[in-house]
Amino acid sequence: MRAFVRLRCTDGSIAELTHGDLIGRLGTAALHFDDARISEAHAMISLRGQELKLLALRGRFALGSAPLSELILEEGQTIRFARDLTVTVEEVALPDAVMALSGDGLSQQILTGAAALLTSERGLSLEAGYRRGAAALVWNRDDRWRIRIGDAPPSDLLPGSSLTVGGHTLHAVAIPLSQLHDGRTVHRGAIGRPLRIVAQYDSAQIHREGEPTLVLSGISARLLSELVSFNGPVDWPVLAGEVWPHINNRHKLRRNLDVSLTRLRKKLERARIRPELVKSDGSGKIVLTLGKSDTAEDQS
Repeated sequence: MRAFVRLRCTDGSIAELTHGDLIGRLGTAALHFDDARISEAHAMISLRGQELKLLALRGRFALGSAPLSELILEEGQTIRFARDLTVTVEEVALPDAVMALSGDGLSQQILTGAAALLTSERGLSLEAGYRRGAAALVWNRDDRWRIRIGDAPPSDLLPGSSLTVGGHTLHAVAIPLSQLHDGRTVHRGAIGRPLRIVAQYDSAQIHREGEPTLVLSGISARLLSELVSFNGPVDWPVLAGEVWPHINNRHKLRRNLDVSLTRLRKKLERARIRPELVKSDGSGKIVLTLGKSDTAEDQS
């Protein structure tokens, strides 16, 4: 009950990726390329309905001579990320159904790989990867899913089962791919999931449960970091002056700000984060619009 694509790289190595896995220069990417031509978060694997797709994030790729931003993955394709950097699709596995979890405070989320279940007063949350001290850990073993709650021995996680994790109820359900024909089940909650923003001035990250981390750098990171630091609406000349302190021309400042905000919103949209996270309030102020469950950390 797991969808994945198996890719053969130029050096002959094999990478097996699933929904939400990242391809890029980041060391934490599921398929890591140590190559300056590749963006930190270059592309992502996404399960959309009954298809696995490759989606461009901060870079592009090509099939043949055609540059693409989206590709339905099929066996036999040779995808080029740079002139001499390619991967070949060896296998695309699409089961009849995929496993999903829901519970107290946890909207239905499809399992894609190892994940940790955390508990809080608001209920359960699911984070990709291993987390020390997690209330429960979930991982795949071939076509099965396994779960370990606390210090108990691991057991099979079966569709239809209900479990208690840290005093919260957890439900496992199999979702037929036929119900994902328009991507709504997979897409649901991706844009609306709680955000954790970590701002470090020259870099910034936006984390979401079960989704790749959006890594920002340069002007986009500086804009987001300044908005986190102001912690409220800020007049556009003040914001622009912080980002471009060497520019005294008001018209040039406004032009730089408008162009950079548009680029930032496009990056958010491509990463399936609501673009109105950063917006104008209509009175000449720019504001970071955090949801009730969103958090922002200023580490500048």
